[in-house]
Amino acid sequence: MNAHAVTRRWPTCLAVAIWAAQAAAGASDTLDESVTGFGEVLPLLPLLYVVINQIGTPRSTWPVLGGGLVLVFGLQALDLVSPAGVMVGIALGVLLWGTVRGAPHGREGLWLQTAGVVAFGALALTGLLVDPDLGLWLVAAGWFFHGLWDLAHLALERLKGIVAPTFAEWCAVVDALVGVELLVLR
Repeated sequence: MNAHAVTRRWPTCLAVAIWAAQAAAGASDTLDESVTGFGEVLPLLPLLYVVINQIGTPRSTWPVLGGGLVLVFGLQALDLVSPAGVMVGIALGVLLWGTVRGAPHGREGLWLQTAGVVAFGALALTGLLVDPDLGLWLVAAGWFFHGLWDLAHLALERLKGIVAPTFAEWCAVVDALVGVELLVLR
């Protein structure tokens, strides 16, 4: 692979590097720890799309990701409330705001993001509440299918422009790798 190809695919290269570092750091995690850790982070994915959709500009994508990561890891460090519950709550609040105020990408964009929050939030929260063996499948499905969600935002004309294309590419790769990683734990 030449330098130009790597430069053009920097989101994919970054995603693989971050996933590899995370996988190495969590290699000794138990099944329960992996399900809980990834299940608590999963609702961040649709929350980012909802917030960026309401901001209305893809250039806000990477800063919103930074803020979301600070939120989720800060909540995990405090260990007072479930990060997943907080993020689903925030997402629902932002969706309500979009319903009342209007959405920059129109009602269709708002409804599609609502479907994402409901689907991925349900997979995460259910995965956290059930037995870890079943939770693993639910959380892995959430991560894997969010990777497809990212690809849809890259490929489908009506979804383009909600998030930065570099983010959608990066997130698709991270999500798919995490989904596969979780299934390999079995």
